Amino acid sequence: MAVIVFGSINTDIAVGVGHLPVPGETVLTGGYALVAGGKGCNQAVAAAKLGADVRMVGAVGDDAMAGPPMAAMQAAGVDTHDVRIAERPTGLAAVMVAEDGENAIVVASGANLSVRADQLSDIRAGDVLVCQMEVEFAETAAALLAAKAAGAVTVLNLAPFGELPQHAWGAVDYWIVNELEAAALARQVGVAVSEDYPALTRALAERLSATVIATLGGDGAVAVTAAGEAWQVSVLPVEIVDTTGAGDAFVGGLATGLAEGLALPDALRLASTAAGLSCTGFGAQTALPERAAVAGHIASIRAKLL
Repeated sequence: MAVIVFGSINTDIAVGVGHLPVPGETVLTGGYALVAGGKGCNQAVAAAKLGADVRMVGAVGDDAMAGPPMAAMQAAGVDTHDVRIAERPTGLAAVMVAEDGENAIVVASGANLSVRADQLSDIRAGDVLVCQMEVEFAETAAALLAAKAAGAVTVLNLAPFGELPQHAWGAVDYWIVNELEAAALARQVGVAVSEDYPALTRALAERLSATVIATLGGDGAVAVTAAGEAWQVSVLPVEIVDTTGAGDAFVGGLATGLAEGLALPDALRLASTAAGLSCTGFGAQTALPERAAVAGHIASIRAKLL
Protein backbone atom coordinates (compact mmCIF):
# COMPACT_ATOMS: atom_id res chain seq x y z
CA MET A 1 0.00 0.00 0.00
CA ALA A 2 1.08 3.61 -0.56
CA VAL A 3 2.20 6.21 1.95
CA ILE A 4 0.53 9.53 1.13
CA VAL A 5 1.99 12.55 2.89
CA PHE A 6 -0.25 15.61 3.21
CA GLY A 7 1.76 18.52 4.51
CA SER A 8 4.50 21.08 4.34
CA ILE A 9 7.33 21.61 1.87
CA ASN A 10 10.14 24.07 2.68
CA THR A 11 13.63 25.06 1.80
CA ASP A 12 15.78 25.21 4.94
CA ILE A 13 18.60 27.67 5.47
CA ALA A 14 20.78 25.48 7.69
CA VAL A 15 23.45 27.12 9.84
CA GLY A 16 25.86 25.41 12.21
CA VAL A 17 26.75 27.44 15.32
CA GLY A 18 28.88 26.94 18.40
CA HIS A 19 25.84 27.51 20.59
CA LEU A 20 22.27 28.66 20.11
CA PRO A 21 21.94 32.43 20.62
CA VAL A 22 19.97 33.81 23.54
CA PRO A 23 17.65 36.81 22.95
CA GLY A 24 19.67 39.84 21.88
CA GLU A 25 22.83 37.83 21.11
CA THR A 26 24.53 37.64 17.70
CA VAL A 27 26.46 34.44 16.97
CA LEU A 28 28.92 34.37 14.06
CA THR A 29 29.53 31.28 11.95
CA GLY A 30 31.31 30.41 8.75
CA GLY A 31 28.59 29.50 6.29
CA TYR A 32 25.20 28.01 5.55
CA ALA A 33 23.48 25.54 3.26
CA LEU A 34 20.17 25.58 1.40
CA VAL A 35 18.57 22.17 1.88
CA ALA A 36 15.17 20.55 1.41
CA GLY A 37 12.89 20.62 4.43
CA GLY A 38 9.39 20.94 5.82
CA LYS A 39 7.96 18.15 7.94
CA GLY A 40 5.84 16.83 5.09
CA CYS A 41 8.70 16.76 2.62
CA ASN A 42 11.07 15.25 5.22
CA GLN A 43 8.64 12.49 6.11
CA ALA A 44 7.94 11.71 2.46
CA VAL A 45 11.66 11.40 1.69
CA ALA A 46 12.23 9.37 4.86
CA ALA A 47 9.56 6.85 3.88
CA ALA A 48 10.71 6.67 0.26
CA LYS A 49 14.32 5.99 1.29
CA LEU A 50 13.03 3.14 3.42
CA GLY A 51 11.38 1.60 0.37
CA ALA A 52 7.79 2.84 0.62
CA ASP A 53 5.67 3.85 -2.38
CA VAL A 54 5.21 7.54 -1.50
CA ARG A 55 3.07 10.37 -2.85
CA MET A 56 3.40 13.97 -1.65
CA VAL A 57 0.42 16.33 -1.43
CA GLY A 58 1.46 19.95 -0.80
CA ALA A 59 2.34 23.29 -2.39
CA VAL A 60 5.38 25.34 -3.39
CA GLY A 61 5.81 28.78 -4.90
CA ASP A 62 6.82 29.62 -8.45
CA ASP A 63 10.32 30.54 -7.30
CA ALA A 64 13.88 29.33 -6.94
CA MET A 65 13.30 28.14 -3.36
CA ALA A 66 11.03 25.38 -4.69
CA GLY A 67 14.03 23.74 -6.33
CA PRO A 68 15.75 22.02 -3.38
CA PRO A 69 12.70 20.22 -1.92
CA MET A 70 11.24 19.23 -5.29
CA ALA A 71 14.59 17.86 -6.44
CA ALA A 72 15.08 15.98 -3.17
CA MET A 73 11.67 14.34 -3.35
CA GLN A 74 12.07 13.36 -6.97
CA ALA A 75 15.55 11.96 -6.33
CA ALA A 76 14.15 9.81 -3.52
CA GLY A 77 11.38 8.50 -5.78
CA VAL A 78 8.49 10.44 -4.25
CA ASP A 79 5.55 11.06 -6.60
CA THR A 80 5.10 14.87 -6.66
CA HIS A 81 2.20 15.15 -9.13
CA ASP A 82 -0.10 16.35 -6.35
CA VAL A 83 2.19 19.25 -5.36
CA ARG A 84 0.53 22.44 -6.58
CA ILE A 85 2.18 25.74 -7.56
CA ALA A 86 0.81 28.49 -5.32
CA GLU A 87 0.85 32.27 -5.54
CA ARG A 88 2.60 32.45 -2.17
CA PRO A 89 6.38 31.89 -2.03
CA THR A 90 7.83 28.51 -1.12
CA GLY A 91 7.96 27.90 2.62
CA LEU A 92 11.28 28.83 4.21
CA ALA A 93 12.84 27.67 7.48
CA ALA A 94 15.86 29.08 9.31
CA VAL A 95 17.52 26.20 11.16
CA MET A 96 20.35 26.75 13.65
CA VAL A 97 22.19 23.65 14.87
CA ALA A 98 24.59 23.89 17.82
CA GLU A 99 27.71 21.79 18.34
CA ASP A 100 25.90 19.65 20.92
CA GLY A 101 23.23 18.73 18.34
CA GLU A 102 20.46 20.93 19.74
CA ASN A 103 18.57 23.10 17.27
CA ALA A 104 16.30 26.13 16.99
CA ILE A 105 13.96 26.63 14.03
CA VAL A 106 11.81 29.47 12.68
CA VAL A 107 9.44 28.72 9.77
CA ALA A 108 7.83 31.15 7.28
CA SER A 109 4.91 29.06 6.01
CA GLY A 110 4.42 30.69 2.59
CA ALA A 111 2.89 28.29 0.06
CA ASN A 112 2.11 25.77 2.80
CA LEU A 113 -0.86 27.96 3.68
CA SER A 114 -2.25 27.19 0.20
CA VAL A 115 -2.42 23.40 0.67
CA ARG A 116 -6.02 22.15 0.37
CA ALA A 117 -7.65 18.84 1.22
CA ASP A 118 -9.23 18.66 -2.24
CA GLN A 119 -5.74 17.97 -3.61
CA LEU A 120 -5.98 14.55 -1.96
CA SER A 121 -7.15 12.09 -4.59
CA ASP A 122 -6.94 8.41 -5.41
CA ILE A 123 -6.57 7.27 -1.81
CA ARG A 124 -7.49 3.63 -1.27
CA ALA A 125 -8.34 1.35 1.61
CA GLY A 126 -5.11 0.27 3.26
CA ASP A 127 -3.08 3.28 2.14
CA VAL A 128 -1.41 5.27 4.93
CA LEU A 129 -2.09 9.01 5.12
CA VAL A 130 0.49 11.00 7.10
CA CYS A 131 -0.27 14.55 8.29
CA GLN A 132 1.50 17.11 10.46
CA MET A 133 0.52 20.58 11.71
CA GLU A 134 2.41 22.87 9.30
CA VAL A 135 -0.53 23.51 6.95
CA GLU A 136 -3.95 24.97 7.77
CA PHE A 137 -5.51 22.93 10.58
CA ALA A 138 -8.93 22.83 8.92
CA GLU A 139 -7.42 21.37 5.74
CA THR A 140 -5.52 18.76 7.74
CA ALA A 141 -8.76 17.81 9.47
CA ALA A 142 -10.58 17.52 6.14
CA ALA A 143 -7.80 15.36 4.69
CA LEU A 144 -7.90 13.01 7.69
CA LEU A 145 -11.68 12.68 7.46
CA ALA A 146 -11.54 11.96 3.72
CA ALA A 147 -8.82 9.34 4.16
CA LYS A 148 -10.66 7.66 7.02
CA ALA A 149 -13.84 7.52 4.93
CA ALA A 150 -11.84 5.84 2.14
CA GLY A 151 -10.61 3.14 4.51
CA ALA A 152 -7.04 4.41 4.75
CA VAL A 153 -4.87 4.23 7.88
CA THR A 154 -4.33 7.74 9.26
CA VAL A 155 -1.27 9.06 11.09
CA LEU A 156 -1.06 12.53 12.65
CA ASN A 157 2.30 13.84 13.81
CA LEU A 158 1.06 16.63 16.08
CA ALA A 159 4.08 18.82 15.35
CA PRO A 160 4.47 21.65 15.83
CA PHE A 161 1.59 21.46 18.29
CA GLY A 162 -1.72 22.81 17.05
CA GLU A 163 -5.30 22.05 18.02
CA LEU A 164 -6.82 19.66 15.52
CA PRO A 165 -10.57 20.45 15.33
CA GLN A 166 -12.48 18.12 17.64
CA HIS A 167 -14.72 16.75 14.89
CA ALA A 168 -11.63 15.17 13.31
CA TRP A 169 -10.22 13.46 16.41
CA GLY A 170 -11.94 10.21 15.54
CA ALA A 171 -10.37 10.24 12.07
CA VAL A 172 -6.86 9.70 13.50
CA ASP A 173 -5.68 6.11 13.96
CA TYR A 174 -2.15 6.96 15.18
CA TRP A 175 -1.16 10.12 17.07
CA ILE A 176 2.59 10.81 17.32
CA VAL A 177 3.71 13.37 19.91
CA ASN A 178 6.85 14.35 21.79
CA GLU A 179 6.86 15.25 25.49
CA LEU A 180 5.74 18.86 24.99
CA GLU A 181 3.11 17.91 22.42
CA ALA A 182 1.79 15.15 24.68
CA ALA A 183 1.26 17.65 27.50
CA ALA A 184 -0.40 20.17 25.18
CA LEU A 185 -2.66 17.48 23.70
CA ALA A 186 -3.62 16.34 27.20
CA ARG A 187 -4.71 19.85 28.09
CA GLN A 188 -6.71 20.12 24.87
CA VAL A 189 -8.60 16.85 25.31
CA GLY A 190 -9.12 17.10 29.08
CA VAL A 191 -6.55 14.60 30.35
CA ALA A 192 -4.41 15.29 33.42
CA VAL A 193 -0.86 16.27 32.47
CA SER A 194 1.83 14.01 33.92
CA GLU A 195 5.54 13.40 33.47
CA ASP A 196 4.82 9.69 33.82
CA TYR A 197 4.75 9.27 30.04
CA PRO A 198 3.56 5.66 29.92
CA ALA A 199 0.60 6.67 32.10
CA LEU A 200 -0.02 9.87 30.14
CA THR A 201 0.16 8.02 26.82
CA ARG A 202 -2.29 5.43 28.10
CA ALA A 203 -4.71 8.14 29.25
CA LEU A 204 -4.51 9.85 25.86
CA ALA A 205 -5.09 6.57 24.01
CA GLU A 206 -8.17 5.90 26.12
CA ARG A 207 -9.51 9.42 25.65
CA LEU A 208 -8.94 9.46 21.88
CA SER A 209 -9.78 5.79 21.21
CA ALA A 210 -6.65 5.56 19.09
CA THR A 211 -3.02 4.48 19.25
CA VAL A 212 -0.87 7.20 20.81
CA ILE A 213 2.91 7.15 20.43
CA ALA A 214 5.05 9.43 22.61
CA THR A 215 8.63 9.94 21.44
CA LEU A 216 10.88 10.62 24.42
CA GLY A 217 14.29 11.50 22.97
CA GLY A 218 17.01 9.42 24.59
CA ASP A 219 14.40 7.44 26.51
CA GLY A 220 12.95 5.96 23.32
CA ALA A 221 9.22 5.88 22.70
CA VAL A 222 6.05 4.59 24.34
CA ALA A 223 3.05 3.40 22.34
CA VAL A 224 -0.38 2.53 23.70
CA THR A 225 -3.22 1.23 21.55
CA ALA A 226 -6.91 2.00 22.00
CA ALA A 227 -7.28 -1.51 23.41
CA GLY A 228 -4.68 -0.73 26.10
CA GLU A 229 -1.73 -2.73 24.76
CA ALA A 230 1.46 -0.80 25.56
CA TRP A 231 5.01 -0.98 24.20
CA GLN A 232 8.31 0.63 25.25
CA VAL A 233 10.80 1.04 22.39
CA SER A 234 14.53 1.55 22.90
CA VAL A 235 16.85 3.93 21.03
CA LEU A 236 19.85 3.27 18.83
CA PRO A 237 23.17 4.01 20.58
CA VAL A 238 24.80 6.51 18.19
CA GLU A 239 26.99 9.60 18.39
CA ILE A 240 24.62 12.56 17.98
CA VAL A 241 25.55 15.07 15.28
CA ASP A 242 22.20 16.75 14.57
CA THR A 243 18.73 15.86 15.88
CA THR A 244 16.84 18.04 13.37
CA GLY A 245 15.35 15.22 11.29
CA ALA A 246 14.93 12.54 13.96
CA GLY A 247 11.22 13.06 14.52
CA ASP A 248 10.49 13.05 10.80
CA ALA A 249 12.60 9.91 10.31
CA PHE A 250 10.57 8.22 13.06
CA VAL A 251 7.28 9.16 11.40
CA GLY A 252 8.51 8.04 7.98
CA GLY A 253 9.67 4.74 9.44
CA LEU A 254 6.39 4.11 11.24
CA ALA A 255 4.35 4.93 8.12
CA THR A 256 6.52 2.59 6.05
CA GLY A 257 6.02 -0.21 8.53
CA LEU A 258 2.26 0.31 8.64
CA ALA A 259 2.04 0.37 4.84
CA GLU A 260 3.94 -2.93 4.75
CA GLY A 261 1.49 -4.45 7.20
CA LEU A 262 4.04 -4.87 10.01
CA ALA A 263 2.79 -5.45 13.54
CA LEU A 264 2.99 -2.33 15.70
CA PRO A 265 6.13 -3.34 17.67
CA ASP A 266 7.98 -4.12 14.43
CA ALA A 267 6.88 -0.82 12.86
CA LEU A 268 8.09 0.96 16.01
CA ARG A 269 11.47 -0.77 15.82
CA LEU A 270 11.81 0.33 12.19
CA ALA A 271 10.88 3.89 13.17
CA SER A 272 13.29 4.05 16.11
CA THR A 273 16.19 2.70 14.06
CA ALA A 274 15.58 5.23 11.28
CA ALA A 275 15.37 8.05 13.84
CA GLY A 276 18.62 7.03 15.49
CA LEU A 277 20.54 6.80 12.23
CA SER A 278 19.20 10.20 11.13
CA CYS A 279 21.01 11.81 14.07
CA THR A 280 24.44 10.80 12.75
CA GLY A 281 24.64 13.48 10.02
CA PHE A 282 23.95 17.19 9.56
CA GLY A 283 20.62 18.40 8.16
CA ALA A 284 17.02 17.26 8.19
CA GLN A 285 17.24 15.07 5.07
CA THR A 286 20.88 14.41 4.28
CA ALA A 287 21.22 11.78 7.02
CA LEU A 288 17.89 10.02 6.44
CA PRO A 289 18.85 6.34 6.14
CA GLU A 290 18.27 3.85 3.36
CA ARG A 291 16.52 0.58 4.22
CA ALA A 292 19.78 -1.38 3.99
CA ALA A 293 21.34 0.76 6.72
CA VAL A 294 18.30 0.27 8.92
CA ALA A 295 18.41 -3.48 8.35
CA GLY A 296 21.98 -3.50 9.62
CA HIS A 297 21.05 -1.89 12.95
CA ILE A 298 17.44 -2.81 13.73
CA ALA A 299 18.47 -5.84 15.77
CA SER A 300 19.78 -3.38 18.38
CA ILE A 301 16.26 -2.03 19.02
CA ARG A 302 13.96 -3.68 21.51
CA ALA A 303 10.18 -3.29 21.74
CA LYS A 304 9.09 -4.41 25.22
CA LEU A 305 5.48 -5.09 26.14
CA LEU A 306 4.57 -3.03 29.20
